[in-house]
Amino acid sequence: MPGMVIKNMSFKVGQTLTIVGVPKPDATNFAVNIGPDEQDITFHINPRFNAHGDENTVVCNSFQGGNWCEEYREGGFPFQLGEEFKFTVTFTPSEFQVNLSDGSTINFPNRMGAEKYSFISFDGEVRILSFEIK
Repeated sequence: MPGMVIKNMSFKVGQTLTIVGVPKPDATNFAVNIGPDEQDITFHINPRFNAHGDENTVVCNSFQGGNWCEEYREGGFPFQLGEEFKFTVTFTPSEFQVNLSDGSTINFPNRMGAEKYSFISFDGEVRILSFEIK
């Protein structure tokens, strides 16, 4: 069940999404999902402190047609339990470019190929302080 859901918004090619939040002190993981609607997720970013067999790993994926696709694991892990984080997601025609606060990057393909997405959700054990699309 999603925590915070934003519908009918516009995240378009060329724009950058900046997210600031704080994982709960006992968090196992949290996720940010971007897509055309609640059924399909083009970009799922899931920092895992200790969940699904992963520790201190950022996992990215897509959910299409009722199924998860191939997972991506790249970039660093700048997240700390109970401490504020900030990262950006830049949307290009071919990919989502994630810049993490430790200077590492994740380049995840725009698997659905759309130029605009209208749904974002925040799931898991995190408090989102702000998000901004520019």
